Amino acid sequence: MTLSLGNNPYNRMSWEDADFPILCQTCLGDNPYLRMMKEKYGSECNICQRPFTVFRWCPGKGMRYKSTIVCQTCSKMKNVCQTCLLDLEYGLPVQVRDNVLGQKHDIPKSLVNREYYTQNMEVAMTEAGGSVSGLDLLGMTQSQNDQLRKLRRHEPYYKRNAPHICSFYLKGECKRGEECPYRHEKPSDPDDPLSSQNIRDRYYGNNDPVADKLMKKLSRLPKLEPPEDPNITTLYVGNVMEAITDKDLRDFFYQYGEIRNLKLVHKQHCAFVEYTTRQAAELAADQSFNKVTLHGIRLNVRWAKPQSKQKEGGTGDPREKLPFVPGLPGALPLPEKLLLQPPMEIPPVHLGLGAPPMGPPPVYYPSQDPTRLGSGKHGSQY
Repeated sequence: MTLSLGNNPYNRMSWEDADFPILCQTCLGDNPYLRMMKEKYGSECNICQRPFTVFRWCPGKGMRYKSTIVCQTCSKMKNVCQTCLLDLEYGLPVQVRDNVLGQKHDIPKSLVNREYYTQNMEVAMTEAGGSVSGLDLLGMTQSQNDQLRKLRRHEPYYKRNAPHICSFYLKGECKRGEECPYRHEKPSDPDDPLSSQNIRDRYYGNNDPVADKLMKKLSRLPKLEPPEDPNITTLYVGNVMEAITDKDLRDFFYQYGEIRNLKLVHKQHCAFVEYTTRQAAELAADQSFNKVTLHGIRLNVRWAKPQSKQKEGGTGDPREKLPFVPGLPGALPLPEKLLLQPPMEIPPVHLGLGAPPMGPPPVYYPSQDPTRLGSGKHGSQY
């Protein structure tokens, strides 16, 4: 009686038999007329070491052939592609996604514990539905995360499917020329950490050089710095449309702390949220900066600016607020004659609104002089 995993009928029942792989758009390629080769139980999964159905295809012209390297159960548990092991929604490594979400999906690495955990997760995903992944079962929501959206590629990166570099070309011994299916290019720096990548490290999210590079890029993204005045506990919320009500804002911002006052100004499309403590305001600003979406509308959360106050002892002259510029002449004094003269009295002007002047109106007679303009046999024209 053999005790190997391949001859055990119970383990044979857990082998995978799929009709189509789980792939990202980059690995699938830009060719709409794709032809795949399917091999049932063609290889063992690089993670769980169980036989699965292997698919092999060419993504496009001038690209290398690609194949699946993990089974669909391991792919669903981490929500990754079966070929590149990157996240299906954002195309990012598992380590970056887990660090941004603040959660980590740990999978046992020993043989017995991994097999037990995989079977339980497979049964749970089957009962929940075919489209449910392991992240959904653990409650790791990533669809509304703005940091992941900033790090993602907005279009597929098909250069990743390019052929590998020809090793004979590097030695100067390649005799194929243009018929060589590999690239005739110089390699990158051998000391580059991206040149050494591991499948298991990529899947489990440990020591991934691509993830380290993206995390450094994430640390350089702009952050909302709190103001120096500790008495400021008010946040400014912009892009507030009519579909967003006072109750929606209060329900969202109340999860970070007690709200003292909330003022909604629909005419200016903004709102002001004032917290009772500075700690609650800082928590709300950190968690909601470029992350708030209500009714499909993204809100701009900033720290509110305090109103400007006049300096103590000021005269109210607007020239006091201007900075001093050396070399400019001062204010010119008034002439002494104008200061000594009494003010001039201006007579009132009749605008025709009062009573008309007394007496009959003047009568105008046509002129008898024929040399004047407009005179003739028809008389004068006035």
